[in-house]
Amino acid sequence: MAASRHTDTAERILDIAEKLVQQRGYNAFSYADIAAAMRISKASIHHHFLAKADLAEQLIVRYHQHFVAALAEIDQLPDPRKRLRRFVQVYLDVLRSDRMCLCGMLAAEIDSLPKPVRDEVRRFFTATEDWLSRLLAAGRRAGTLAFTGSPDAEATLMVTALEGAMLVARSYGDVRHFEVVAERLLAGLGMAH
Repeated sequence: MAASRHTDTAERILDIAEKLVQQRGYNAFSYADIAAAMRISKASIHHHFLAKADLAEQLIVRYHQHFVAALAEIDQLPDPRKRLRRFVQVYLDVLRSDRMCLCGMLAAEIDSLPKPVRDEVRRFFTATEDWLSRLLAAGRRAGTLAFTGSPDAEATLMVTALEGAMLVARSYGDVRHFEVVAERLLAGLGMAH
C-alpha cells in the first residue's frame, strides 16, 4: 500500500512539474510551486525527488516515454502522409493546451540545465528526428512524400521549424502562427491541404 501511495504522489508531482515547465520553463518554477499546488510540504517532494535536477531528469524520461507511445500509435496509420499530419497535430494539440513541448522549453534554457537533464533533452530530439527520418524515407519510397536532400536533413528541418513555430505562436498568443508554418512544411513535402 505504501508503495502505491509513493507512486501516486510521485506521478502527481511529475504531472504538476510538467505543466509548470511547459508553461514557465525550468528556471521559473520551484518545489514551493509544486508543494503549494499539491498542498504538501517541500520535504515531501524531496522524499520522491532529492533535487530539482532529479525531478527534471525523470520528467523528461517520462515525457519521452509518452511521446514514444504516441509515435507508436501514429505508426499504426497506413499512409505516411496521414502519419506525418498526425505527428504535426501532436505539436498543435500541446500548443492549444497553452503549453509548449517540454523539451523545447528546456532547450531554450540548455546552458543553465544540469548535464543529465541536457543529455535527456538531446536524447529526446535525437529520437524524434530518427523516427521522423524513417517516416520521411518510407513516404519517399512509397511515392507519397517528395523532398530534396536526405530524410535526416528534412527531419531536422521539420523538428526545428515546429519547435520554433511553437515559440513564436506562443509569443503572439495565436496558434495560427504555428498552423501557417506547419502547413508550409507539409506543402513542401507535396501534402497540399
